[in-house]
Parts: sequence; structure tokens; C-alpha cells
Amino acid sequence: MKTNHQWLIAARPSGAAKESDFKWQEAPVAAPADGQVLVRTVYLSLDPSNRVWMNEADSYLPALALGDVMRGGAIGIVEESRQAGFAPGDLVQGVFGWQQYAAIPGPALSKLPKGLPVPTTAFFGLLGHIGLTAYFGLLDLCHPKPGETLVVSTAAGAVGSLVGQIGKIKGCRVVGLTGSDEKCRWIKDDLGFDAAINYKKENVPESLRRHCPDGIDIYFDNVGGEILEAVLNLVNLKARISVCGMISGYNSDNSEPGPSNLAMLIIKRVRMEGFICTDYLDRAQEAFTEIIGWFLAGKLKYRVDVVQGLENAPRALRKLFDGSNTGKLIIQVSAE
Repeated sequence: MKTNHQWLIAARPSGAAKESDFKWQEAPVAAPADGQVLVRTVYLSLDPSNRVWMNEADSYLPALALGDVMRGGAIGIVEESRQAGFAPGDLVQGVFGWQQYAAIPGPALSKLPKGLPVPTTAFFGLLGHIGLTAYFGLLDLCHPKPGETLVVSTAAGAVGSLVGQIGKIKGCRVVGLTGSDEKCRWIKDDLGFDAAINYKKENVPESLRRHCPDGIDIYFDNVGGEILEAVLNLVNLKARISVCGMISGYNSDNSEPGPSNLAMLIIKRVRMEGFICTDYLDRAQEAFTEIIGWFLAGKLKYRVDVVQGLENAPRALRKLFDGSNTGKLIIQVSAE
């Protein structure tokens, strides 16, 4: 009998999640029930939302209980199927959790298309929830126009790096904020951003004023907090703000204070809207067709940061919060 390796939630984190907040468990692999598919996880996605899901309160998904398998999106291979439409060897995507094997209801799985000219990791770094978030969060919420100024926080991350490039495709001037000189060089020299700000070394309000002399028309927000406040001071009339994440407060035990200048939303008639990529699942084909076209034309690049071994997942999660990852952070759980 095969052994399943799993990470369970052992404690509610105080501040950043620690390895002691997780518990490693080994258990026999359960056979799938009627309507289920047994999947072997190949790649596990690590996202800032993992930290949110460890809290006691509900988020946009129900809270997990202590002792539950840690939630996580993944790509895997079907080992056994008791659901019509799935067969051993199929490559599928879904929420499998932090575990090597998962028995998943068939309707909760998406079969990945075959024959696309991209590696499997592209379904996390370029397509999947990352591509949907970048595409619709920018285009559907903000409607960028040529000549407008777009500011992107966490610009060297999986989503932010795509948002900035899509902004350039649409004719925007793009300014990215990230946390190291190396990442600043990457988004400027390789991805084509017009300017990059190292928020750990520079005075962000001053740097934004210097790089956005005509104000800010669009802000793609991944962090909230002080950077959001700095952007609000420079927004133009009818600016648009897409709220993708608030990572600056995810590790805080107390609610982060809001920006002190929210009145700018009224003064400049700014539209600020939050969203979740699953809002757009019924339009996924629209996004993926465009994204693959841009990728094949050399207009869109992506990077994945692959950590080997499920046992390293809790340690690797910290990379999202200390800024040591570039691009999409993935755990390789087993061989393709």
C-alpha cells in the first residue's frame, strides 16, 4: 500500500507562519470513492493566501480546522479514477492540499489541455490562477489606455510581473515596486518596465513622484498599507485601483490601520475594487488564448521558483514574505 505524506495545520500562527505551526503526517493512501479521482501531486502552488487560510476566521473560503490538511492548489497526475471523464495518466489541476496524494471529487478537477507549447510549470507561472488574476485584475477592472501610468506593487512576483508586461502591451507607462536591486533590474531589463523602485532602500513617496510626473492612472495593489497611501496621494482624476492582495498585513495579529488619505477616492473620483480570480473561471479561455499568444510572440515572460520536496513547503512559504523568491513559487512534490 502506498504511503501519503501530508502537512496538517498544527497551530494558528502568531505573526509569520513557522514550521512548528505545521505537522508532518504519514498515512496510507485512501482509495477513491465513487465520483472521486485519486491524484498524485506533481507541483504544489505556494501563495500569500496560504497564510490567510491558517487563520481561525473565514476568508473568501471557509476557515480550515486545526488538524486539517493545509489547503493548496496543485497540478497532478490521475492514478485511479471512479469518475467518468478522467483516466489514469490525465494531467489535472485543483485544490489538492499539501499532500502527495489526494482523492478529489471529479467536478472539483480541471483537466489540463495537451499539446500546448509550454512546460507544465507554465500552468502556474503563466496560466492557471496566476494568469487569470493578472489578466482580469488589470484589464477587466482597470481598462488601461495607451499613455496612462500604471503602478504595480510586488512587481517581481508571479502576478505583478505579468500585470506590468500586460500593461506595456496595452501601451502604458509602467512603474514597478519590488524589494531588491536584482529584482529591479529584472523587471526593467528583461520585462520592459519603464521604472523600478526598491521599496526597501528608497523613499517610496519621493520615488513615485519622480517616476510618475504626470500622476498615477492605475494602481495594481498587492500589498496595501503604506504603499497604497503613497499611491493615493498621486492618483489622477478617474484613476482605477485593482485590489489583488494586502500582503503587508497578512502576518499581523492585529488589523492594519487603513490609509489616512482615503478621501482621495472622493476628491479624484477614483474607483477601487477588490476581486478573486475564481470570479472569472467562466471566461478563462478568453484569458489563456490571449496570454499564450503574447507568450509565443515574445511579448510576455514568466519565471518560476521551484523548491524540491513537499517536506520543504513550510520553510519555502516564508520566501513569499521575506521577498527571497522571484516569480511564481512552486514545490515539486513528485516527478512529472
